[in-house]
Amino acid sequence: MKPRLLIVDDEPMIREVLTENLKGAGYECEAAAGAAPAMERLGAGNGIGLVLADIDMPGESGMVLLGRIKEQYPDTDVIMVTGVVDIDIAIQAMRMGAADYITKPFNLDQVVLIVNRTLQQRQLIIENRRYQKNLESLVQERTQEVIAKSKEVERLYDELKVAFQKIHATYDTTLEALMEALDMRDTETQGHSRRVSEFTVAVARRMGIQEPELTQMRWGALLHDVGKIGVPDAILRKPGKLTPEEWVEMRKHPELGRRILASIKFLEGAVPIVYCHQERFDGTGYPRGLAGDDIPLGARIFAVVDTLDAMTMNRPYRRALPYETARQEVIEFAGTQFDPKVVECFLQVPEPEWDSIRKRIKTELVSRGIGHRY
Repeated sequence: MKPRLLIVDDEPMIREVLTENLKGAGYECEAAAGAAPAMERLGAGNGIGLVLADIDMPGESGMVLLGRIKEQYPDTDVIMVTGVVDIDIAIQAMRMGAADYITKPFNLDQVVLIVNRTLQQRQLIIENRRYQKNLESLVQERTQEVIAKSKEVERLYDELKVAFQKIHATYDTTLEALMEALDMRDTETQGHSRRVSEFTVAVARRMGIQEPELTQMRWGALLHDVGKIGVPDAILRKPGKLTPEEWVEMRKHPELGRRILASIKFLEGAVPIVYCHQERFDGTGYPRGLAGDDIPLGARIFAVVDTLDAMTMNRPYRRALPYETARQEVIEFAGTQFDPKVVECFLQVPEPEWDSIRKRIKTELVSRGIGHRY
């Protein structure tokens, strides 16, 4: 059974359009004209699982409503709706717990897609929480057995090792779900984040990188474009070339990504790739114009494999280029765009290994029912 939705907007026409559209998508909807009636409906226990709230409303704003909902009903997701594109407000809303951010005028099909995606992510969080709770119970139970039976210590150690591996797998699943959501917005690069994260690991291993740095590099490559969540759809999904003004907005995404991830402790080692993945070895990149070894190693590795994936995958405006073409491109720009040391290790990876990574990722995605998009 789908959760009920609550649409909060002071404009009756907006409430009516959203309600009718989402009802057509199979959702039961309620509506409220402001923050106060919205809190009354939430308090009535009607099984509301998701709120779409306008930011600019008379009386208490949508941001105030967001804070109250997250304080009193932390498991209720909130999607913010606004007629003004303001990156700082978008980031503030995400930090306060908003699940997503929609700008007016909106595409109704896109609204349904965002609602579906948000509820799917909430289900994933609930399942992860249930798993972690069961895991805690398992650890406590096994600990008591160790006290009583010291001979089982070795077996317990193995079980805990597997449990922590599953926790890391849970992190991976959550991060990949976030990237899949972002890929739905940037349709030219669907599946790109999964591939470049594994490509980064392949080169990093040749450079002698080991755990835990290896995992942090993989996560950083996976999340490299997370800052695009703050780029307006009109720019991110524009079919033609961007204007100089639009490029200024697009080039903010590394900084936005750094700000989004800055307070997440387990991702602190991934932030340098997110922040520096557009830097160039000769110092002509952005956002800080770093050069040479001042660029974090993970970002230097990412720059090479990102080019490989961009050139060897199909795009709407051209067919995939041969591996040899991409290889020559990397060689040609060693010392300018790319770190020569990284290029040397990149060239040690045989072409069949790249193909194997692509096929493995595609197989995994197909098994999850989403491979047709990649």
